[in-house]
Amino acid sequence: MYDGYCYKYDVSLPLSAFYQLVLDMRDRLGANATRVVAYGHVGDGNLHLNITSRQYSKTTFDLIEPFVFEWVAKYRGSISAEHGLGLKKREYIHHSKTPSAVALMAAVKKTIDPKGIMNPYKVLPESILR
Repeated sequence: MYDGYCYKYDVSLPLSAFYQLVLDMRDRLGANATRVVAYGHVGDGNLHLNITSRQYSKTTFDLIEPFVFEWVAKYRGSISAEHGLGLKKREYIHHSKTPSAVALMAAVKKTIDPKGIMNPYKVLPESILR
């Protein structure tokens, strides 16, 4: 089955909120989404959220982000689970980590990688690494 474009998210949530994200995204997106489904690892709370639409739409994207990250933070989850932050989610790290935790991460990164050559542009927002 091919629905078109797929918006993919990898989050972790408390089990009490595990599937509610799917229901809330369905309500939020309505006809903008062809399908909103999730699967994951119940044992450790990792949820793979997949939202499809006939084609990529900036309107649909804007309905998803940053809402999905704010929703996860509200339920005390993490915007990054199994696949890490990478390039796509680094600017949203504050939804899962406190400012002091992010500052500590930046300090460690600067200590072990003062030239910024290891895994550049990933995990931490560039503004923090300056």
